Amino acid sequence: MLPGVFYALIAGFLAALASSSAKLSLGADYLKGVCETGLIWIDGQGNTTGVDTTACDWLHIPLRLLCGGLLFTCNAVMWTFFAKALRHSSSSARATVTTTASNFIFSAFLGHVIFGETHATLWWVGIVLTLTGLLVLHGSTPHAPQENVDKKYE
Repeated sequence: MLPGVFYALIAGFLAALASSSAKLSLGADYLKGVCETGLIWIDGQGNTTGVDTTACDWLHIPLRLLCGGLLFTCNAVMWTFFAKALRHSSSSARATVTTTASNFIFSAFLGHVIFGETHATLWWVGIVLTLTGLLVLHGSTPHAPQENVDKKYE
């Protein structure tokens, strides 16, 4: 059971990373802002006057392409780990719920770190319900299929 959970957690993280990469690749304004902030930080003065940010007018395009490539790479590797999670788990529901829950949690973490996002209370209630269901699912023992002992027709 443990390798299946481990693979499912990695698949959830990679799915969250792919989502963040998609948001970065489709939102050019954010990458341009990060570029300008980086140039100001490299300048060391902390002021925006005197810093030439014209490089950011074209630099966001290769950064967007890089994020797009990261999106496809993370998705491909995520599906590989999800398939391994399905193979090593006792049920497909466990692997699916674990991957989904870890995707939500890692998405919240990456959204906060990268984009400065905050989530409403209702979102956190949903996460708690999802994790509670995950704990119930992981706590249950799989039942062995019973053979039909009452054969009426032979």
